[in-house]
Amino acid sequence: MLLLGMLTNPVFLSVVLMTALCLLKLNVLIALILAALAAGLFAGMPLGETMNVLINGMGGNSSTALSYILLGALAAALHASGLAGILVRHIVRVIRNKSVMLLLLIAGVASLSQNLIPVHIAFIPILIPPIIGVMNSLQIDRRGVAAALTFGLKAPYVALPFGYGWIFHGIISDQMNENGMMVAQSGVWQVMWIPGLAMLLGLLVAVLVTYRRPRTYRLVSAGMPAEAHAGGVHSSEYGGAQQGEAGELQRMTRKHWVALAGALSALAVQVSPIGSLHIGALLGLAIMLVGGAITWSDIDKLLHSGIGMMGFIAFVMLVASGYGAVIRETGAVEPLVASAGALLGGSQLLGAVVMIIIGLLLTMGIGTSFGTIPIIAAIYVPLAVSLGFSIPATILLIGTAGALGDAGSPASDSTLGPTAGLDVDGQHDHIWDTCVPTFLHYNIPMMVFGVIGALLL
Repeated sequence: MLLLGMLTNPVFLSVVLMTALCLLKLNVLIALILAALAAGLFAGMPLGETMNVLINGMGGNSSTALSYILLGALAAALHASGLAGILVRHIVRVIRNKSVMLLLLIAGVASLSQNLIPVHIAFIPILIPPIIGVMNSLQIDRRGVAAALTFGLKAPYVALPFGYGWIFHGIISDQMNENGMMVAQSGVWQVMWIPGLAMLLGLLVAVLVTYRRPRTYRLVSAGMPAEAHAGGVHSSEYGGAQQGEAGELQRMTRKHWVALAGALSALAVQVSPIGSLHIGALLGLAIMLVGGAITWSDIDKLLHSGIGMMGFIAFVMLVASGYGAVIRETGAVEPLVASAGALLGGSQLLGAVVMIIIGLLLTMGIGTSFGTIPIIAAIYVPLAVSLGFSIPATILLIGTAGALGDAGSPASDSTLGPTAGLDVDGQHDHIWDTCVPTFLHYNIPMMVFGVIGALLL
């Protein structure tokens, strides 16, 4: 009966439905909406009420959605200035035929975006589209690139107490303290290096083994994602370099320096006490406009390109927030964990496995590691105490369970961001080329390391 209760739980059924629909290549936005409605239906909520909760809950990610739109416009402006073309030529001259070096370089840049320069996915639409041609000429499997990007977007905040990692570790510490287990934030990283190590091993396997073989793509000309999907800014209109061209290194002109100043200003505002990507992006665009890197007549095209590049991510993040609200409104999370706890029979091994799997289900659906921790901590802390887990083991279980869903989740910006950058020419599938590879290479190792680590700590 207890097992039947778990398998018929609204949260479990909803996440399974969403995953199945995504694997069948239904658009992730529609899959999220249908999964949310199904969760409400399974929980006995009226259809209209469920939709209202979904819509009202979308506001939770409204700031993130707006920042993505403005970020896309800024990326389009940088591309239009020709600065991206210069960057491509430098990268080509450095890496030449060293595809593994390029993948590790991308993973390194992505890692810096979480801690040292905490801009999260902001660098992807600026860096990745211009070097797609380079990847094509080297026959690099973009699934490996997606793995490199997701590693950099996730592993640093999981393992290191800097930038977004400080925020993530602080959430773990605060939520455990609120539920009666006193944990200093400085002690979280001393445990969370374990899932970080699991991700590092997953990255090396992906880059050096799984996706090492050449993969052929159609060769296309440079441009922003909007060119293929929205008819926006074209490199031919703005003098962008053709992808994959090594050529002579172009000298930086006044327009390029202005564009660079705009990009650095946007970054400076985000890492300053103001801490706003919205204001930073607007300031960067203003500097490029006043400095002549872009013209007044370009603004409409740039905004359309920005929406074409990042707009879909923005809407998915909005719906994902609403989906999370529906999941919480069903009240089915607590019964799911209670049913699991009753099946454990006091076994720490089964307890660790079940807690991590439930965390995976929740985070895969909600699409945010940060937002999952408060949901699971209230239930996991007393469950861990009852099973005799130590404080470090409990930190590892909660942190790993919360972190699992970012890699592999169709609704996570850690997968949506890489797809937005890699699908500029329509040759990279979000589910099969980003979500499935990152799930296999990161979630499975983290689950194994999380269970073993919890038993040993």
